[in-house]
Amino acid sequence: MIILLHSSKTMRAVGKEGNSLRRPALLGRAEKIDQYLKTLSPAQLKKIMHISAPLAEKTHHLISQWSAKPGEQSLALDSFVGDIYRGFRASELSSADRDYADKHLYILSGLYGCVRPYDGIRPYRLEMAYKLPAEQFNNLYRYWGESIADNLPAGPIVNVSSVEYSKTITPFVEPSRVIAPEFLTIDPKTGQPTFFAVHAKVARGAFARWMIQKRIETVGDLQKFDDLNYRFEPRLSTANKPTFVCKTFGGLGLTV
Repeated sequence: MIILLHSSKTMRAVGKEGNSLRRPALLGRAEKIDQYLKTLSPAQLKKIMHISAPLAEKTHHLISQWSAKPGEQSLALDSFVGDIYRGFRASELSSADRDYADKHLYILSGLYGCVRPYDGIRPYRLEMAYKLPAEQFNNLYRYWGESIADNLPAGPIVNVSSVEYSKTITPFVEPSRVIAPEFLTIDPKTGQPTFFAVHAKVARGAFARWMIQKRIETVGDLQKFDDLNYRFEPRLSTANKPTFVCKTFGGLGLTV
């Protein structure tokens, strides 16, 4: 069973891990993107990424510091920050859980293509939907092509990444392989199951965490998810889109 998450805009360096970390499978292609990013000015980054001038300066510095050198990398599993990763809570996983995650979890990335938990990476900012000026990188979906999907092992894919990142996978695999859970919250105003983006982000991370801790290996067992007050709702579900509904969202302390 493969679990897909996606990277976050915000990252942290969690301390250098020596030379022991695994190189990401598509690192060579990431280095080509980095070489180009280093030629861009803060003003260009501001326009491309639709960010403020101070954040563009910070991103420019981040790019200047990026390196693929062994000994300057941090563990991918602990590097990402955001609502999905607050739901995932990597720091609370046991050593056995982390080892299991390394065999089953793949994190989709604009810069790296995809990384696994024990890969070594450096903080960066590059969303998959960004359109860089150079023709080679103007469409990162085209740049990555089938290479990310080709790095996934056989078997069912539980996709809890965003639509933006899922598009690097879904065109290149059989649709029947992909299970994309949906997470809804009862709207107190209408009493109806409703999509709340922040709730869903936290729930996707919690779902990945639950799969890892419970060692979920069959599609049928996905229906047992019950974290954050979610319950499987068969009336709203299909074979490839199991839907989970909560009356009261149980992850409020995990959001910002």
